[in-house]
Amino acid sequence: MRDAGLEKKDIKHVILVGGMTKMPYIRKLVKEIFGTDPITDVDPDEAVAQGAAIQAGILCGSVDGMLLLDVTPLSLGIETLGGVFSKIINRNTTIPFKQTETFSTSEDNQTEVDIRIYQGERPLVSGNMFLGSIKLKNIPKASRGKPKIDVTFEADSNGIIKVSAEDSISKKRQEIEITPSSGLTEEEVLRMIKEAGDQREKDRKAAEAIDFRNEHQKHLEYLLGSSIKLPEDVAKMAHDLKSLISEEVFDVKLAKSQLKQIEKRMTL
Repeated sequence: MRDAGLEKKDIKHVILVGGMTKMPYIRKLVKEIFGTDPITDVDPDEAVAQGAAIQAGILCGSVDGMLLLDVTPLSLGIETLGGVFSKIINRNTTIPFKQTETFSTSEDNQTEVDIRIYQGERPLVSGNMFLGSIKLKNIPKASRGKPKIDVTFEADSNGIIKVSAEDSISKKRQEIEITPSSGLTEEEVLRMIKEAGDQREKDRKAAEAIDFRNEHQKHLEYLLGSSIKLPEDVAKMAHDLKSLISEEVFDVKLAKSQLKQIEKRMTL
């Protein structure tokens, strides 16, 4: 329901077929959630047979007005600064699809980027599955954030997914073909989705820390390394904050408080 953007009031009927849906408690829970008795008289074997028959009819052109769509079981994206997983294709996106997002460099005069591709639901790539990588070379030198690199995920009707990266100025381009969910069983896919839910708060804090570091670390380095003569107390606060955010895990609230103190002192 969350993925589909629906609420309980939008659900008119719930059909339970096979497995744990035979348990009285499951049926009771469904009724409590949706406020209506679930439909339970569908034979599991017949449901499978009907689904197969419908798909066969669609493939041979004898069934109109009905379409069974393949979807991506897990989100697809790339690694960005700090090990963040930047989603480009959300899970349950129907196939075929094509989506392009624009990224940039994280260092001045950077001439190549290694685009690492992952699938999963965790906000950090360390909790997701690595699929492959593209190395884009000979990018024209420029200040960080200036180059524009278009990353495109494209899937055809057969589910074959191609990932490409192209520099908008030099037009240099690299491409790779990937196989999402390769080697993953349905149980493993569900486990990855469940883990993402169970670790949501922990992951949120980790991602928040990385975002803060990415946003302020370069500025602190510039401030401390510039020829500007900083007041002694400001220099110490800046050093303390730089040291704090360089740790793998740190208190973001404390870091924000220290940053505010520096900004307040600099405006005096």
